[in-house]
Amino acid sequence: MLLRAPRECGSWFWDLDDVAEPGLESALRTADRMSAVLQKHALLEPATLEWNWFQVGIGGLGIHSRLDLANRPLADPAWPGALRACLPTGHPQAEMGAILVLGSGTWFDAGGTRHNEYSLVELMVSPDEIGPSAELSVYHDVWGPCDFRGVPHPAVHAANAPRLASALLELSQVLGVEPAPGEPTYYGQADGLGLRAPDIIDGRGPDLTDAVLG
Repeated sequence: MLLRAPRECGSWFWDLDDVAEPGLESALRTADRMSAVLQKHALLEPATLEWNWFQVGIGGLGIHSRLDLANRPLADPAWPGALRACLPTGHPQAEMGAILVLGSGTWFDAGGTRHNEYSLVELMVSPDEIGPSAELSVYHDVWGPCDFRGVPHPAVHAANAPRLASALLELSQVLGVEPAPGEPTYYGQADGLGLRAPDIIDGRGPDLTDAVLG
């Protein structure tokens, strides 16, 4: 069973202010371009869009929206209208928060067996009218040199980490800007095109199983 951390093990943030227009239409175009790369590397097959609503001067409204893509491409011109139609009726001034693109991706175990996992990677794009951005996050131990128990798993790492690195490199080429690593968490930190190697003591990394989810 693949364990999932409640916070990201690593994340990469692209500031798109100089290369993309702000707004919902642009955010969905960015999501479409990035999803195509992630699909190519079998990391994300987009299935749903999820986002929260907020209102200037109030903050988060505690209202959550979700749309199933139903195999329709993110580039479908009908999507912006469909997302806006989810506006909470009691909050006509509400605005959309960051949009998560969710779906299943493929990882490989130590024996080379292929597995599908929902939310293997999470793609987020901002529809903010001020500054466009995108972020990719990972939550599982298959990307690092040790599992969540701290046991080195070189075969798993070799089967998965290079695919993530290749996707990150291609995403930067498609977007025309390099990513910044996200903030470190208890579970790991981005470092270049992968995860920072943990400190190894007596042949093991830190045991995080007290704080991960099955």
